Amino acid sequence: MNLEIPKKFRGLVGQAHQVAAQYFRPLSRKYDKAEHAYPRELDLLAAVLDGMNAGSPEAVGAGSASKRGTSREEGVRNGGNLSALLGVMELCWGDVGLLLAMPRQGLGNAAIAAVADEAQLKRFGGTWAAMAITEPGCGSDSAAIRTTAVRDGDHYVLNGEKIFVTSGERADAVVVWATLDRSLGRAAIKSFVVEKGTPGMTVTRLEKKLGIKASDTASITFSDCRVPAANLLGNAEIDVQKGFAGVMETFDNTRPLVAGMAVGVAKAALDRTRELLGQAGCHFDYRTPLLAVRHAEATLYRLEAEWEAARLLTLKAAWMADNRLPNSKEASIAKAKAGRVANEITLKCVELVGALGYGEDELLEKWARDSKILDIFEGTQQIQLLIVARRLLGKSSAELK
Repeated sequence: MNLEIPKKFRGLVGQAHQVAAQYFRPLSRKYDKAEHAYPRELDLLAAVLDGMNAGSPEAVGAGSASKRGTSREEGVRNGGNLSALLGVMELCWGDVGLLLAMPRQGLGNAAIAAVADEAQLKRFGGTWAAMAITEPGCGSDSAAIRTTAVRDGDHYVLNGEKIFVTSGERADAVVVWATLDRSLGRAAIKSFVVEKGTPGMTVTRLEKKLGIKASDTASITFSDCRVPAANLLGNAEIDVQKGFAGVMETFDNTRPLVAGMAVGVAKAALDRTRELLGQAGCHFDYRTPLLAVRHAEATLYRLEAEWEAARLLTLKAAWMADNRLPNSKEASIAKAKAGRVANEITLKCVELVGALGYGEDELLEKWARDSKILDIFEGTQQIQLLIVARRLLGKSSAELK
């Protein structure tokens, strides 16, 4: 098995690492302390990334995470999902919050790339899109969405409230999940692109958060909000047989990206902790049995093994998406493993270096705070384990709750 980074992506990985080290890290503490302040420095970086994507067959970034354009007959393919993931891993080695605040790199962009038709891809190609799923009465159970979309001529009229919308205030548009008919359950849930400034769409609150403070997290209400029918992503028909699968395909692409964020921030904590422990006298000789090394060294080795497992599972989920293989189970496995491992690694690294890890002179305490959200959004740890169990046991959501 070849577990190396594909040669064609090594330049991308190197550039992303340089951005993380020289651009994100110096800004990291500034915007951690200035919550809700938009990082204007990201505009230039976003423009450079847009330029890299223009006309490129191997685009990078959230908008390249899609299963379209490939087939199993083409042979093994390393494409947009893997390139997006590798870039995310490196950038989150720099700062998760700044990555989430990047224009046109939101999870809404990945959602558009996953399910939009060709005409919609052209229309929304340069749009910075947030994604709005969670509601006050609907957290982990996405199928319980209450926001409604009623057809009225060439428009849909949306009514409801969304919370915890990452980049909800700053983005050019929001991908909103709404139901066409509550009586039909999951099958009637569709996603709509609602552009900023649309009458009836109002940002009502910005959240104060534990971590990822460089990104804004908004609550949004929709009151008789008229959205063009052409903004419904994918097929407008309600297919009871297919059920919820249409919109859920979004997660097959976005969950590996969130897992990649967790892998990136965990690697940052491991690298810095190894450096600090080395300065304190640890030697890190992998040939020595664990029982014969210091506790701090043995702990770091265990954390590195957990990190490597999370990384490989995440790469597998993205690779499967590139090759149009069903990856719902693998996407949830990667998200569950990476989210938990990132929490464990970042907190343990704070513990291993003592007072150094707890103060603001180091970024270790920030990484520990940032990592917690990666085990929560895009489906909590518990929901991911439930999805994996359903896939392994062949149970439906009604049979295994």
